[in-house]
Amino acid sequence: MASTVFERHRPAASVVAHALEHTAHSVFWRDDLPVDLMPDRPPLRGVVDADLVIVGAGYTGLWSALLASERMPGSRIVVVEAQRVGWAASGRNGGFCEASLTHGRENGLARWPDEMPVLERLGMANLDEIEAAQARYGMDFHFERTGQLAPATEPHQLEWLREWRDDEPGDDLVLLDEQAVRREVDSPTYLGGMWEKRSCGMLHPARLAAELARVCEERGVVIFERSRVRDLRTGDGVRVLTDGGQVRAARAVLATNVFPSLLKRNRLMTVPVYDYVLMSEPLDAEQKAAIGWQHRQGIGDMANQFHYYRLTRDDRILFGGYDAVYHYGRKVRAEYEDRRESFERLASHFFTTFPQLEGLRFSHRWAGAIDTSTQFTAFFGTARRGRVAYAAGFTGLGVGSTRFAGEVMLDLLDGVDNERTRLEMVRKRPLPFPPEPAAALGINATRWALDRADHREGRRNLLLKTLDALGLGFDS
Repeated sequence: MASTVFERHRPAASVVAHALEHTAHSVFWRDDLPVDLMPDRPPLRGVVDADLVIVGAGYTGLWSALLASERMPGSRIVVVEAQRVGWAASGRNGGFCEASLTHGRENGLARWPDEMPVLERLGMANLDEIEAAQARYGMDFHFERTGQLAPATEPHQLEWLREWRDDEPGDDLVLLDEQAVRREVDSPTYLGGMWEKRSCGMLHPARLAAELARVCEERGVVIFERSRVRDLRTGDGVRVLTDGGQVRAARAVLATNVFPSLLKRNRLMTVPVYDYVLMSEPLDAEQKAAIGWQHRQGIGDMANQFHYYRLTRDDRILFGGYDAVYHYGRKVRAEYEDRRESFERLASHFFTTFPQLEGLRFSHRWAGAIDTSTQFTAFFGTARRGRVAYAAGFTGLGVGSTRFAGEVMLDLLDGVDNERTRLEMVRKRPLPFPPEPAAALGINATRWALDRADHREGRRNLLLKTLDALGLGFDS
C-alpha cells in the first residue's frame, strides 16, 4: 500500500518527545475557565417538584433549559447533572460550531436527499442564533465566524475538492489551489483546499457550557450537580431518582448523549468512540508569522481518518482527531483517556503539518468519548406516552446541532407539527448497533477499512462499499 504524507515525512522522534515532555493530562478548556464561571452547585437532596426536568448539563440539556425558559415563562425547570456542568463532551471538544445538522452535506444527501434544502436552511439559521446569543444574553464564549478550511494532503483528494465545488455551487465555498491555500495557512502538506466561509464558527467549548448555565440560572432554572440519575419512572408524571433525592415533573428531557440511556429502547443506539486532542503553548510572533493563518479558520483535512485543528484566542493550536478508538463493551471509562500512542501519533502528525514549528511544546493532552450513531448524526424521539423526549448520537458534530436538538425535543413534548418535527431525520430512528462481540468486530473492521482506503488513494474496499449500499457508510 502507498504511504501517506504523515508517514513519508515523519519528524524525528526527539522532536515528538520534546513536545510532549511536560504535557499535563488535563482539559485545557476547563483549566482556562475563570473561577466565577465554575460555581460549585449542590447535589439534589430530597424531593423537588418541577414542570420540566432535564437530565444532563451539557450543551443539549442547557440549550433545552434555556429555550424552555423562553417558551414557558415562569415555569419550574430543573437540570440534574451526574458530574459538573460541561464536564464531558461539551467541555472538551474542539470548539468547531458548524451549521450542518447532518454531519456534512454528503452524509445528509446519502440519507435525506429530499430534505437537504430545509436541513441546510435550518442549520444556517441555528448557527446564526448561536452567534447572536452572545449579545442577546450577555455571554462571552469567544465565538468567531471564521469558516472552515478543508486542505487536500494527497493528490487523489484534489479530485474530491473539484467534485465538491461542482456539486455545491454558492458564494460560501472558495476553491483554493496549492499557492492560495498556503497563503491562508502555510503547511508543506497542503496541495489545495476548500474554504467554507460562513458555515462554521470557532468558540471556547467550556465557556459556552458555563455561560449557558449562568444564563439559565439567571432565568430561574435550578441546576443540581454531582447527582447521577439512577432511575426514570413514569405514572401520572415523571420521576427522576438519584441517590440523594428525586425530581417530580410533568415532563422530561434526556440529554445524556454518550452515557447509558435511561430508556431501554436506546441502549444499543449509540457507542462511545474515543477522540484524542493536544493543545500547544501559545505561539510567539515569529512562530505565528511562519504559518500565517491570519483568517483563523478551523481546519479539517480531507482524509477518512482526518485531523482537525484551530487557533485559540491566545494563539495556541488545538490539534486532534485521526485516531477514533472503540473499546470492547461500549463502556465510558477514565482509563481510556490517556492513550500514549495516540498522543505520540498526533504530535508526529502535527510536526509533519507544521515543521517550521519544531521546538514548540504541548501544554495539555486529553480525550473524550463521542456518542456515535449509525446515521452519524443525532436521532430524536419521545417515550412514556409522550412525556419524555430524547436526543443523542451527535457523532462528534454536536456543538451547533445540540441547540437544534433542544428545539426539536421541546417541539415533540408540546406535540407541535412544524417543519422540524416533520423531518424524516426527526421522525425515523436509525438502526441500532449490534450487541457485543459483533459491535467491536464491525466498528474496528470499519476503522481498519477507512485507514486502508487512505493508503489506497481513497479507494473503498468491499466492506465500505457494502456499508455505503446499506446506508451505513461514512466518508468524512
